[in-house]
Amino acid sequence: MAGKINELIGKEAIEKKGWWRAYKWLILRRLSQLAIIGLFLITPICKWLNPEADCALGWIIKGNLASSKVLNTIPLTDPLLLLQMIASGFMGVAKEAIIGAMIVLVFYWLVGGRVFCSWVCPVNIITDAAFWLRTKLKLRGGTHFSRRIRYWFLGILLILSAITGSLAYELINPVSMLHRGLFFGMSLGWLVIAAVFLFDLFVTKRGWCTHICPMGVFYSLIGNYSPLKVRADARNLCDDCGECYVVCPESHILKPVLKGEEKGVPPVVSTGECTNCGRCIDVCAEEVFHFGLRSNKHTS
Repeated sequence: MAGKINELIGKEAIEKKGWWRAYKWLILRRLSQLAIIGLFLITPICKWLNPEADCALGWIIKGNLASSKVLNTIPLTDPLLLLQMIASGFMGVAKEAIIGAMIVLVFYWLVGGRVFCSWVCPVNIITDAAFWLRTKLKLRGGTHFSRRIRYWFLGILLILSAITGSLAYELINPVSMLHRGLFFGMSLGWLVIAAVFLFDLFVTKRGWCTHICPMGVFYSLIGNYSPLKVRADARNLCDDCGECYVVCPESHILKPVLKGEEKGVPPVVSTGECTNCGRCIDVCAEEVFHFGLRSNKHTS
């Protein structure tokens, strides 16, 4: 039955809503991820084409996903990087880094926390590709990991930073490695990215993002309090096709929302584990889901 569902994912949505609306949020996410990579690549490409060029467009954003500046003025800092710096006892934490982390925190709080995972993180493209191939190859089973592992992993990394006086996670962070690799060459970074891909393909479904990545769990903590959420106000129209469960990277969060009306569960995915990827909205032919505010039915 699961195999049949996988083969038909989105087909009914295409028939009822049209191709664009059946893939809208997926396409917009990919455009967002590629556009962000492109903004960071402007300066390196410009310098490569003409070392003497002014590369004015490169001033839009300089740096990487860990630390950057917009228009050479607004600092942006990965909050997890800042936490590692503080834990490691790095006394030279600049005021600019703290301001940059606060800007990032407020932004992701507003748009849903783990929006970073689905709309920004370049590794998401790798893990989604692994999930797609896993589905095509009809791979089943795999090792089961508790979702709590990622919380332990986050805590252990901060403890390691404190013990070693280093930015422990940055030594293996596939997000940083992939981002830097696009500018300077992947080198050993390819091994880390390949390991993430193979882990998701053969070991466990959506293993890295769902079970391990400390950046994901950090942003999920923020997402617990975010105002922008996926809502299921039309859950009475749900026909139990199961397609949303297949495409959702955190499928366990859907049942309470879809089936919790009798228990008084509101029709909103309130947990921060949701990535606001919008795939449930895409594939639902009955249009059960939409983006809205946590507190009401306002759509976006």
